[in-house]
Amino acid sequence: MYNKDELLNIVREKSLKFGDFTLASGKKAKYYLDGKQTTLDSRGATLVGEGILEMLLADGALPKAVGGMSIGADPIAAAVITVAGLRGLDLKAFLVRKESKGHGTNKYIEGPVAAGDEVVVVEDVVTTGGSSLIAIERLEAAGIKVAGVIAIIDRMEGGAQAFADRGYRFRSLLTIKDFGIDPPEA
Repeated sequence: MYNKDELLNIVREKSLKFGDFTLASGKKAKYYLDGKQTTLDSRGATLVGEGILEMLLADGALPKAVGGMSIGADPIAAAVITVAGLRGLDLKAFLVRKESKGHGTNKYIEGPVAAGDEVVVVEDVVTTGGSSLIAIERLEAAGIKVAGVIAIIDRMEGGAQAFADRGYRFRSLLTIKDFGIDPPEA
């Protein structure tokens, strides 16, 4: 079962760092969330998988698959499908490459998804939503329907609004407020 407090403690211990950082979005920040330190930990991955699967099940029918931009989404998708498998549920995963393979089929998307399938994009940390929006563009170019985006942590710096502006539902297991950090003024 998903335990939000336990996930908060793991993220606080393993992923949350304070200092001067430049984020993938180019923004400067006084804290950094290295989500991979949580998703590459056995208990952290289990909690993330349980939490995201519970969100998906609350929606009713599961999507065909979960995944997102490699490398950040890879362990998240693996955790979610592993927990689903342990519960006897049929759920697949996919990966979206930053660049096409450059050989063979030159695919951006790897995994058992095809045009017409409904998927949910997963992400470790959302700031502006840029990585997930690139993944969404590539999925939709392949005819895959994106039902929404789920993140482990929302930094509350515009990503949720970017998804909403494009018609995508966005949810997160945690927000930066859960760590006692106020988001920047809009």
